[in-house]
Amino acid sequence: MAGSITAFYAGVIGLLLLALSYRVVSNRRRARVSLGSGDDPGLERAIRAQGNLIEYAPMALLLMALVETGGASPWLVHGCGGILVASRVLHAVGLMGQRSVSTGRKLGIAGTWLVLLVLSVVAIVSAF
Repeated sequence: MAGSITAFYAGVIGLLLLALSYRVVSNRRRARVSLGSGDDPGLERAIRAQGNLIEYAPMALLLMALVETGGASPWLVHGCGGILVASRVLHAVGLMGQRSVSTGRKLGIAGTWLVLLVLSVVAIVSAF
């Protein structure tokens, strides 16, 4: 089935989004804040970890689907999917820690940007 590799990684990212959303709700209950972060640092980090996934994952998954259905190597698609998932987990864990800038966060950003770069270039090249 065309797009089945991307479907797998979209499912994994969906589970990650549910986990991060649960952390936001848990932090909201703890801080007794229904809207915004209420200046609670833990809640703010949880919101940003969830938000950052929502900001980057859709474009990466869209590009993955386009290059996969366009005939890209399954190894390329799996490689990008694996790096994307690992990067998003590293970023979320790093962001939810106590330090503002962590190794996990840096690696997560770098990995996500690498995946976006590779998939964007492949999509552009394959369009011609």
